[in-house]
Amino acid sequence: MDLGISGKRALVLASSRGLGLGIAKALADEGAHVLLCGRSADKLKANADAINAEGRGKADWVEADLSDANFVDTMLAAVHHKLGGIDILVNNTGGPTPGTAEEMTAEKLYNFFQSMVVRVITLTNALLPLMQTQGFGRILTVASSGVFEPIPNLALSNTLRAALVGWNKTLATEVASYGVTANMLLPGRIHTDRIDELDAANAKKAGKTVDEVRAASVKSIPAGRLGKVEEFAAAAAFLCSVPASYVTGTMMRVDGGASKSI
Repeated sequence: MDLGISGKRALVLASSRGLGLGIAKALADEGAHVLLCGRSADKLKANADAINAEGRGKADWVEADLSDANFVDTMLAAVHHKLGGIDILVNNTGGPTPGTAEEMTAEKLYNFFQSMVVRVITLTNALLPLMQTQGFGRILTVASSGVFEPIPNLALSNTLRAALVGWNKTLATEVASYGVTANMLLPGRIHTDRIDELDAANAKKAGKTVDEVRAASVKSIPAGRLGKVEEFAAAAAFLCSVPASYVTGTMMRVDGGASKSI
């Protein structure tokens, strides 16, 4: 299938590794010009060089931290100077620290709300006029399967990512007539460094080995395995595509059937 995004300009947040990087690679493989961002200049440069060496799409990068109060201004300047506009925005953020609901403090809530919710919405609103004027735009927000079924020991993530659900649905109805779609992509157990870190934290909390925790989680997945970043990224690329023009306001799960909700 021709996704129709060759030459499209895409900003992928938190794309120095993991799901963000996977999405950036998938878009570049379709011929898009991607702008990577994250906190590690070395990783960003290496990833951009690797994408450019493939020769399918094009990659640039900018060092930026979602926890920085100047993040939105930094990204707007980078979009202007490096992309010259915007067609696709992938709102991806790192996950907050594990913990229970009782362990959430006002300080943690405020800080992660700023980086995971406020700056995502503010950046989207700032880039929307460019998409609306040209009559094409794709806004894809990566969240978590926890917005359907809260994940134990991830109370902060369950709380903050759920805030984006109502926002995304509202936004989708407001911008659909401009040719702009807004969707959410919800990963289940996709094998990334983040999953390894969470398994280690859960193992320590439960007094078990990482292998025991991993085996128990895989047993709960009907597909019988962890997902691959490339599988998740393929779903992202489709939602950013021209053929997906009539798909908006949705939440797509990529979880191997793990979610028990309808």
